[in-house]
Amino acid sequence: MTDSTDTAPVRLTPGEPAPEFTLSDADGSPVSLSSYRGRRVIVYCYPAALTPGCTTQAVDFTASAGDLAEAGLDIIGISPDPVEKLQRFREKEDIRITLVSDPDKQVLTSYGAFGPKKLYGKQVVGVIRSTFVIDAEGRIEKAAYNVKATGHVAKLRRDLGLD
Repeated sequence: MTDSTDTAPVRLTPGEPAPEFTLSDADGSPVSLSSYRGRRVIVYCYPAALTPGCTTQAVDFTASAGDLAEAGLDIIGISPDPVEKLQRFREKEDIRITLVSDPDKQVLTSYGAFGPKKLYGKQVVGVIRSTFVIDAEGRIEKAAYNVKATGHVAKLRRDLGLD
């Protein structure tokens, strides 16, 4: 019998339906992917709030949120952090995008963003930094795995034709 941590995570591809979710945001309010129908959504998965790389990424998304919203794109960040840590992260770093908590990692797993990965040359199991663009009908438009925290938002903007 193989342990689920030994298997490669699922990989979503363009055209597939995005896995639905309802998770609590930094205020404890429910956020559902289905409530974004009619707009495109960037869903990004990150390992841990209040860490250098994740802070860089969240600050970059916050800085681009206005331009992305004008282009019809909302942003949701998902991590396994508890709601209280997301609140501290938002307040400390002035994050103005939606951050949601997935403590049991079910949504992260359904997006292929939790599983075996390399960290400092070692094989570990954890959150795989990933970004998805979901179209107005709820289908995967773009799926990027193992993205870099630094410079990722700028690359995404270029890929979306916003720069």
